[in-house]
Amino acid sequence: MWSNKKQSIPDRIVSISQPHIRPIVRGKAGTAVEFGAKLSASCVDGYIFIERISWDNFNESVDLKAQVEADKEFTGFYPESVHVDKIYRTRENRAWCKERGIRISGPPLGRPPLNVSKEVQKQASEDEKIRNAIEGKFGEGKRRFSIGRVMAKLADTAQTVIAITFLVMNLSRILRQILWEFFVQFFPNITFGAGMIKKSNRWVNEG
Repeated sequence: MWSNKKQSIPDRIVSISQPHIRPIVRGKAGTAVEFGAKLSASCVDGYIFIERISWDNFNESVDLKAQVEADKEFTGFYPESVHVDKIYRTRENRAWCKERGIRISGPPLGRPPLNVSKEVQKQASEDEKIRNAIEGKFGEGKRRFSIGRVMAKLADTAQTVIAITFLVMNLSRILRQILWEFFVQFFPNITFGAGMIKKSNRWVNEG
């Protein structure tokens, strides 16, 4: 920086013990810059899948097509709808989903309409509830599985810890489903505070 008379340098080291860590500007209230791995993940029927792990910042919207195609390869068909954050709702992604008969959540581009029907409002509300599933998974990972406190020092080791954490979260969901079906079959008169988990052919993504 001194020799070239510059104020910044690409891939500068911000941690001596973890030189792979990059500062990622998020612009959130109270935490403008975050340090650590950035994840792009999808949630299908309550199961979370890691689509991408990177120590550098990236625009997750460019990954939507590849992630939906990966879901199609896994399930054999395109999802009925995708429920995404605002950054994914680009004109290109909308057109791509429309060509394949996939409904993408969120309002259309352009000026918001003055009069919105109750059906559209209800659909938007349902879409937002479904998209909250991925937010809940990240919250669950931080609250119950310490995904926000990865102590591994090496990049590969940290990525392994992150992947195993999400694997355990999926296994935990499978166990809950098995226990639920057991109680429903052998103890049909028992009632629980939470209702049954409704499965749906919906794909949720969050970066």
